[in-house]
Amino acid sequence: MENILPIELTKCLMLWKSEVKVGDNCIFENYYKKTKNMKEKKQQQEDDNQFNMNLLYASELEKAVLGTLMTDKKAYALISDILCPESFYEHRHQLIYAAIIVLAVNQMPIDILTVKEQLSKQGELDKIGGTSYIIHLSSKVASSSQTQYHARIIAQKYISRQLLALATDIRLKVFDETQDVEDLISEIRGKLTDISSLNTEHDCIQINPVIDEAYKLIQKAATRTDGLSGLESGFTRLDKMTSGWQNGDLITIGARPAMGKTAFIISMLRNMAVNFRIPVALFSLEMNNVQLVNRLITNVCEIPSEKIKSGQLACYEWQQLDYKLKDLQDAPLYVDDSPLMKMDVLCNKAHYLVKEKGVKLIAIDYVQLLYNDVKYTENRYSEINYFTRRLKSLAKELNIPIIITSQLNRAIESREGIDAKRPQLIDLRDSGTLCDDSDLILFLHRPEYYKNFQDDRGNDMRGMAEIIIAKHRNGAVGEILLRFKGEFCRFSNLEEDMCIPMPGEPIGTMFGSSSISKTKAPSSKENQIKDEGPLPF
Repeated sequence: MENILPIELTKCLMLWKSEVKVGDNCIFENYYKKTKNMKEKKQQQEDDNQFNMNLLYASELEKAVLGTLMTDKKAYALISDILCPESFYEHRHQLIYAAIIVLAVNQMPIDILTVKEQLSKQGELDKIGGTSYIIHLSSKVASSSQTQYHARIIAQKYISRQLLALATDIRLKVFDETQDVEDLISEIRGKLTDISSLNTEHDCIQINPVIDEAYKLIQKAATRTDGLSGLESGFTRLDKMTSGWQNGDLITIGARPAMGKTAFIISMLRNMAVNFRIPVALFSLEMNNVQLVNRLITNVCEIPSEKIKSGQLACYEWQQLDYKLKDLQDAPLYVDDSPLMKMDVLCNKAHYLVKEKGVKLIAIDYVQLLYNDVKYTENRYSEINYFTRRLKSLAKELNIPIIITSQLNRAIESREGIDAKRPQLIDLRDSGTLCDDSDLILFLHRPEYYKNFQDDRGNDMRGMAEIIIAKHRNGAVGEILLRFKGEFCRFSNLEEDMCIPMPGEPIGTMFGSSSISKTKAPSSKENQIKDEGPLPF
């Protein structure tokens, strides 16, 4: 029975196979065909994946570059800013290039013997395949010009692998319900910024193109009637000393609380956005958007902030509000009040504003309120140093001025004497590299706040603010005076209060240096008043 049943069962199955059909095809034939197709598709997919991966690395080019580095002493200088060890796909090639970097840093010759010795010293010679593999690489030699071209291809493939890894990571995290979406977006932006920086290459160039560019800038500056080479702030005396805010500069404005840091920033941005139509952006880490706009309204309309908050405006003040508020509408001024902003997020937003909105200047109020992940810093002192370095690099990368405000140390309050309250570079809180990284450092000082109503020359300092240029990398240092109206949150030029409109000219003319040229020259009587010194409030 044991032998009969299998035979009978086989016959039955064969009979069933021959008789049972679906259309023209047997069920079993369909099954075998489907199975075969699935196997073929799987194999095709594996082949496609392997082919796609082959597109993300170039083993032969890596060998050629390494071989040239060990035989041509000029090769490393040409590719040192293009490649890093991680740029190589094969791990053993990463180890070899890392050893070459060590030799270059220590100013040692780079050849087969020194590379072999360095790998042996690091205990990595066996990991790369021994001496025979180094000799094998030395046979893969190309010219220096070809090596530079090959290095760029290797770098591009490394960036492609980084993008693929990022895409894979995103795909996994979007299905994680515990992952906060905002944190994920911030992380993605930061990683994309890091990857994009890998594609930035700065070669050494001969000086002639730089001379041509500098000469064109001089010619462009010569065509300006204001004599400035940078962006005008609207404060004429300040612009004259600085030649305007220069592209690529990191500018620090320091002051003690109640000196008017935010008011100064708002007044300056209002001048630039409203008067000169220069696109600017403000990252306010201290106040929300409504508070900022209220200050702007107070600044432009010259209505006390208390009345703006309460809404208790007189009839003429409502008319003044409606009339002057038109200057703010459609102004190219962008504000961001995000609290606890990460450095990476700020850099991403800055890139967007410059590329998409055409922003020419960015202000941050204030730098001590920035934060970053713990992994980047050890303490608050080193964290501020990290911020200033990033911001300086960001200013150079975007080729725009970046202005940051900073608090000053409390020690300034304990100093005795009339001039002892004047800020100094040492007073910058968490200074560290803040002084070193800044191209321009300004201090705001109001002697009136410390009950000092006269300077050493007997001039009335009520309603006045000193702008102290303590550091100027590309120019002179010194002091200028601006008028400060606290009730209007406004800094202005001394000359503005002396300007008299032309007959028939509307009262709501533009503020700033441009308005001065449109005003009537003071009479002799007015000159006498002006010679007596600045008018008090």
